Amino acid sequence: MGKFRIDLLRHGESQYSHTLRGHLDDELTVKGWQQMQSTIEQVTDQTWDVIVTSSLKRCACFAEQLAKTTQLPLLLNHDLKEMYFGEWEGVSTQQIYETSPELLANFWQKPSQYCPPQAETLMQFQTRILKGFQDLLLDMQNQNWQRALVVTHGGVIKLLSCLAQQQPLDDLLKMQAELGKLYSFEFFEEEEQLTFILK
Repeated sequence: MGKFRIDLLRHGESQYSHTLRGHLDDELTVKGWQQMQSTIEQVTDQTWDVIVTSSLKRCACFAEQLAKTTQLPLLLNHDLKEMYFGEWEGVSTQQIYETSPELLANFWQKPSQYCPPQAETLMQFQTRILKGFQDLLLDMQNQNWQRALVVTHGGVIKLLSCLAQQQPLDDLLKMQAELGKLYSFEFFEEEEQLTFILK
């Protein structure tokens, strides 16, 4: 299947950045847009073949604009959305701490075993994200694309970083994924297993 380079751009600051916004569809702030723009401007080798985006506005609006200016194809990938936080959607960690301190601490320390009420489990999230990337790699293979820019979310980047470094999934929330920053991975398939490393 060969190797593919995938650069993941985390969306910038959005209206509800102080909360767990999961699938909430909030817009980027002016600052958030600038964070992403300045990161893209610093990329010296912009040789992407395609731009892929989560379907949520805080990713898709910027991706659409970038696809226009770079005249690159744009793919919308619903599987690459943020983790769904159930009843914690749009709630700040401070508020959760005040009402369910134990559950919050459990989720923070062992997200593989605990999840917010009515939320997606970490395993469901992982399955969905890996499916999203497998679909993307098939597209890339079929189109002879070597390198993609994926505009996505903190949870997605943290999950891939965890898996790439073979860290336990419970370390997920300790991984780095700053607003508006770029993280690069190399993907390849070995014996039908999806493998990737941090660049």
